[in-house]
Order: sequence, then structure tokens, then C-alpha cells
Amino acid sequence: MSDSTSKPRREYRNLDLELIAVKYRLPTAGKVSILHRISGAILFLSLPIILIPLFAASVASPESFAALGSGFGGFLLKLVLLVVLWGFMHHLCAGIRYLTLDLHIGMDKVSAQKSAAIVLGTSIALTLVFAIKLFGAM
Repeated sequence: MSDSTSKPRREYRNLDLELIAVKYRLPTAGKVSILHRISGAILFLSLPIILIPLFAASVASPESFAALGSGFGGFLLKLVLLVVLWGFMHHLCAGIRYLTLDLHIGMDKVSAQKSAAIVLGTSIALTLVFAIKLFGAM
């Protein structure tokens, strides 16, 4: 049998990415995993851009510390700080979950789903507590 008489390969051209994205529902553990990576990237990128300059300004002199404290009155700066706080809270909670999974605790499907939901709830609740404190509702 020669190569010229072989059947051509099938081509699947019905891959509508929008339809796939709508039909496929990511489980809670998958969402936690993706958010863990996003929060890690936020923390990593905010370190040289936000946290180190803020720390350097706070320890330079008492005047710069006072000016920095009064500078946190802006809404945009508080919002950026809140995003970094969410990144830290989610990364911390998800990291604890992954450490327990590394110890083979909660490896079955039901326990993993529950721990993923607990991580989402806890990180959002902690972020809300900090948001209330940061925006002065307390």
C-alpha cells in the first residue's frame, strides 16, 4: 500500500472556545489552585514595586513615617493595599491547605472539596475584616 492511497486525516473544526468555556465548570479545588498562583504572582510582583519602597520610607525618619501614615487616606492606595492583603490571605490559607494535602490529610474527593471551599471562605472573610478596618468602618 502506498502513501498516496492512504486516507487523509480527519480535521475537527468545530472547536468553539466560547462554547467550551461556558459548558465546562471548573471545580472549587481548581479555582483555589488558580487563585493560589495569581495571589503568589501578586505578592511576588508587589514586593519590589510596593512593599520595599513603603518599608524604606517608613524607617527613614519619623517625619517620613508620619507622612506615610497620612498618605494612606487615598482610596486608590487603600484599594491597592487591599488587593495585596487579599493575595497574602489567600496564599496563606491555600498554602496551609496544600501542606495538609502533602501530609496526605484530606485526600479524598469530599474532603478536598470541603477544604477548598473553606479556603475560599476564610480568605474572603479575612480580607473583608481587613477591608472594614482599612476603610475606617470600625
